[in-house]
Amino acid sequence: MKAAIITGPGKTPIYGDFSEPTAGPGKELITMSASALSHFTKGRASGAHYSSDRAFPAVVGADGVGRTQDGRRMYFVLPEAPFGALAEMTLVRSGQCVQVPTGVDDVTAAAIVNPGMSAWAAFAERARLKPGETVLVNGATGIAGRLAVQIAKYMGASKVIATGRDKDALEELKATGADVVIPFKIGTAYPAGANEYENALKEQFANGVEVVLDYLWGESAETAIVAAAKAGKEGLPVRFIQVGGASGDDVRLPSAALRSSAIVLMGSGINSIPFSSLLSAINNVLQSVIPANLQINTRSVPLSDIEKTWNADFGKSRVVFVPS
Repeated sequence: MKAAIITGPGKTPIYGDFSEPTAGPGKELITMSASALSHFTKGRASGAHYSSDRAFPAVVGADGVGRTQDGRRMYFVLPEAPFGALAEMTLVRSGQCVQVPTGVDDVTAAAIVNPGMSAWAAFAERARLKPGETVLVNGATGIAGRLAVQIAKYMGASKVIATGRDKDALEELKATGADVVIPFKIGTAYPAGANEYENALKEQFANGVEVVLDYLWGESAETAIVAAAKAGKEGLPVRFIQVGGASGDDVRLPSAALRSSAIVLMGSGINSIPFSSLLSAINNVLQSVIPANLQINTRSVPLSDIEKTWNADFGKSRVVFVPS
């Protein structure tokens, strides 16, 4: 069968022939119809992600949409090594498949589940988001952050605050659920003074922010934590949920920010949430696509173009590979 094959850590996958999987007890043989290119897929392929098998050669691709041998249309995650989602066929444990609702097309389902699930699981399982609470999404202009804004509103947040570097993209988020937008220029002087970003955040925290969903970490997360500590209300915790590290893996965290506030720092991802809860979040995202009118920009690309697409930048669109 044709597949996107990686031969070693850090290498670009090549389009070639790979042995076909064979179904066994408790396994589903799936014919792939769509599989998105995500940081999760690339991290597992390179061996950098903690869930990677780090075995080569292998077919890349962590998740996708396809048909089982009996014709069911399923979203699947974490195929059995060495098989991956970016191939004509793959092999997945039966318990790692979720049926795709009627009305949600293959490309949309493949594109929306990974970023949507990360937000849904973080809100439901870690933050325990309650209707009427205020949510701040740090790094809201990326694909995952944009969905997080929409999902927060759908799950009952009364106010959603969005931060990000791209002012124009932030303004666009007002049409999909953002009530307040705060641009920043981390690493350089903020336009009207170095403390303007922190002051803007302090104003929001002073008014009450129960949940922060952070996709960036790094300097912007440091600023948000300090602002929350300075402006936080006595005894009212801010649940700070860390889900991504687009701005770096490390922060400098003043100990006083924790001693002088009720901030609760948590991570959200594989291993911090039971796999059964992640599957539940996946199902909830898929079931919500239509009633919540969840929006995601996609770009379909033939699987045969894997080599020239793997490291390309498609901006705000999620690349979804389809059979060539």
